[in-house]
Amino acid sequence: MKIVLASNNPGKLAELQAMLAPLGVLLIRQADLAIPEAAEPFRTFVENALAKARHAAQLSGLPALADDAGLCVDAFGGLPGVDTAFYATQFGYDKGDDNNVRALLEQMAGIDQRRAALVSTLVAVRSADDPEPLIAVGRVTGEIAREPVGSNGFGFDPVMFIPAFGKTFAQLPVEVKNANSHRGQAARQMMDLMRGRWL
Repeated sequence: MKIVLASNNPGKLAELQAMLAPLGVLLIRQADLAIPEAAEPFRTFVENALAKARHAAQLSGLPALADDAGLCVDAFGGLPGVDTAFYATQFGYDKGDDNNVRALLEQMAGIDQRRAALVSTLVAVRSADDPEPLIAVGRVTGEIAREPVGSNGFGFDPVMFIPAFGKTFAQLPVEVKNANSHRGQAARQMMDLMRGRWL
């Protein structure tokens, strides 16, 4: 089964393709079908993921899978949340993972309450008008490290310290990270949903 991934993020594509491999699905990046990115006007992960999935399905004629994920920092009232990808731009930096990490560490300087969660919401639709989208949510709680450590992963992985491992996500082997990450949790739920309802 071919499914359009409503994302142009190569890190997400690689992670999700590996996680969904047992289903035998082939994920195709929307950019490879010349599909532009969807607007994400909403304030929740689930609403934005649904909008992205419907947009990709509409323009491709294929089933679509969208992921809306982000970092929710307790000290910031759950922000940056849905604005995670553009976090750095609020502080004069260009958009990008390294700048997001830099901006976060600058904003958290002097803050001792460093609890945060990475959240991934996956939404899949069979068509743009699917009345029963599949929705899976994964959430991992940890603490924001004082400096980036590790080279595996992307996004905030180098500063997301997971107490159970005593390491950041970026320090973990890829298979361990994928088995325990927010996206890994959501992907396992999504596989179960697809098996039960689509396959």
